[in-house]
Amino acid sequence: MFALERQQRIIELLNETGAVSVSRLSEEMGVTEETVRRDLEKLEKKELLRRTHGGALPMDDSSGEISLKKRKATNTEAKARLAKTAVGMIATGDTIFLDASTTTFYMAREISGLKLPVTVITNSLRVINELSECESVKLIGVGGLVGQNSSFVGRFAENCIEENYFANKMFFSGKGIVWENGILESNEQECAIKKVMMKNSAEHYFMCDSSKIGRVGFIKLADFSDLTGLVTDAEIEPQRQAELAEVGVQIIKCG
Repeated sequence: MFALERQQRIIELLNETGAVSVSRLSEEMGVTEETVRRDLEKLEKKELLRRTHGGALPMDDSSGEISLKKRKATNTEAKARLAKTAVGMIATGDTIFLDASTTTFYMAREISGLKLPVTVITNSLRVINELSECESVKLIGVGGLVGQNSSFVGRFAENCIEENYFANKMFFSGKGIVWENGILESNEQECAIKKVMMKNSAEHYFMCDSSKIGRVGFIKLADFSDLTGLVTDAEIEPQRQAELAEVGVQIIKCG
């Protein structure tokens, strides 16, 4: 089997199973594990998958961590609408957590334009840059290690939030939602930050454009029962609406 054929087969298996291991690929394709690792490295450079210890995960519309540049260019109109709807839920004097998602960056733009008198606590460098000159906002950046998502991550950032800051509302996004599993993520460090924010906030609003419905991540972020509201432009099936209502989740539709 030629290299291009092997690499195509790797992508096919990722789409079928959601994850692959070096040992399984080596056995199936009859090549050494070192050859498989070289194939995975080449595919990762093309942003077709993301290597993990002992294997790989997809990097496409259904799983994996998409690069910041690509995420900023994905569904921008929908994210802007979600952000506008969410900002309409913020009251004067609120203290809010904003995670490092693209949608909360659009929220920061809305907050800045409206000059809302609120306190914003965030791990997002982009949110910090957007709000740094907005005099109506008390802005708190949590500090820590700067990750690939232009955000503060790691144990220092987590401890900073956990031990010092509390909010009445949290606005966040994630990789996607699967009705049988809840809210999923694909970045361990960002997931840890969001979990601490959730622990230290009273209300939790998940920002979910329609592309995130059914999109799979490999880390469990939250159950639906952990949410206060789902801010979305998606058409939610009546059965799913009833399931969310049963666990106390409000569906907030944007235009």
